[in-house]
Amino acid sequence: MRLNPIEQPRGLMMTLVFWMIRRKFGKVITPMKVVTARVPKSMGVTYEISKMMENGFSLDKELQFLLHTHISQVNECSFCIDIARAMTLRECGSLEKIEKLPRYRDDSAFTPAERAALAYVEEVSRTKTASDTTFEELRRHFSEEHIVEITLLNALENYYNLINRPLGIGSDGLCALVPQKAAARS
Repeated sequence: MRLNPIEQPRGLMMTLVFWMIRRKFGKVITPMKVVTARVPKSMGVTYEISKMMENGFSLDKELQFLLHTHISQVNECSFCIDIARAMTLRECGSLEKIEKLPRYRDDSAFTPAERAALAYVEEVSRTKTASDTTFEELRRHFSEEHIVEITLLNALENYYNLINRPLGIGSDGLCALVPQKAAARS
């Protein structure tokens, strides 16, 4: 990591935010300790983006988790891969399909629509555009509203990837905390 995490936030608001994040994830996530603790005004943007990503799309949740994870894999953002996997495990209960993402083009576990969406976000993440062929394949499976949602989801995930990766923010081990949290509730 390129900047040391700030473990003790300044001010009542940041202390409250750290408490809320710890409650949600089982720990204060490193981007909060590296980015938000240094630039508290970024919290509003981060909150709105995370709210949009958690509840703002009508796309199937499993597809959303596949896209989040795949985009982060393309961008090699280990923090974002970890949090996407943790959210998948928490919401879907299994990482079976996530584990197959490297073979999405050929694995029968993926529908043609999922393949089209994954290929689209992969191409856009790598090149910042999509070929006509890739876009037309996406259009075959999704409404215009869903195409825009997939594009927005891709842009927002890339936003997080472009903050965490250059700062050297790696995995927080969140995936390992999900089963622990579930067991603690029992």
